[in-house]
Amino acid sequence: MNESRRPRVSAKYQPSRTSSRATYLLAGVAIVVIAVVVIGGIIWNSQRDKGGSADQAVLAQNSSLIIGKADAPHTIDVFEDFQCPYCKQFESASGQAMINAANAGKLRVRYHILNFLDRNSGSGDYSSRAAGAALCVAQAGGADQFLKYHTKLFEQQPAEGGDDPDNAELAAMAGSVGASQQTQQCISSGARVDAAKADAEQSLTQLSKALGGDAGTPTVLSEGKPVANVLNGPGWLTSLLANDSSS
Repeated sequence: MNESRRPRVSAKYQPSRTSSRATYLLAGVAIVVIAVVVIGGIIWNSQRDKGGSADQAVLAQNSSLIIGKADAPHTIDVFEDFQCPYCKQFESASGQAMINAANAGKLRVRYHILNFLDRNSGSGDYSSRAAGAALCVAQAGGADQFLKYHTKLFEQQPAEGGDDPDNAELAAMAGSVGASQQTQQCISSGARVDAAKADAEQSLTQLSKALGGDAGTPTVLSEGKPVANVLNGPGWLTSLLANDSSS
């Protein structure tokens, strides 16, 4: 989606909480996965600085949604997967803080929805279908509606390997946050799933560059570089904003 077409945000939301402290690993992108399976996930330190950097132009073009002013002093890229329980934890701790900073003109946030945890879902494609549904909402309903739906998808996150919502159920969830019938039809038909997969692939490539070959969720990049300790509460954002001499 072209960055110039993305709406600004004024939404308020409060995600649910969870207590896990871990992230997922996808090593070598699509080549070899080397992992240790813990609590149904693959644990790794997603915040290691390996000296890489993502392409800002690419990240600006393949995000699902961008909030905040174009001239905000800080731009971050947030990488999530709707099947990832640690992304749910991250959103619970830091989601509203990011929105508040964007509303205050201090932060620009680019959301990237990945789908490599399709393999952990009961249907085998939940991450992709949820990403496609979120893209339908973002394109038709704008920032406020996207953020409400984004929250609901994490609040109602299915268990790994268990039953997950079909497209009709994903559409009904969108309707509950105000999505139009046209948007619900977009979700029911899976109209944006392929586009969401293409965006996810490009985002994953950039994330892998930034992390030296690894890619995990949740991860936050600031100006193409990984931010540390994003699962330890919103202190990472406070520190980031404190580096702005004008704040």
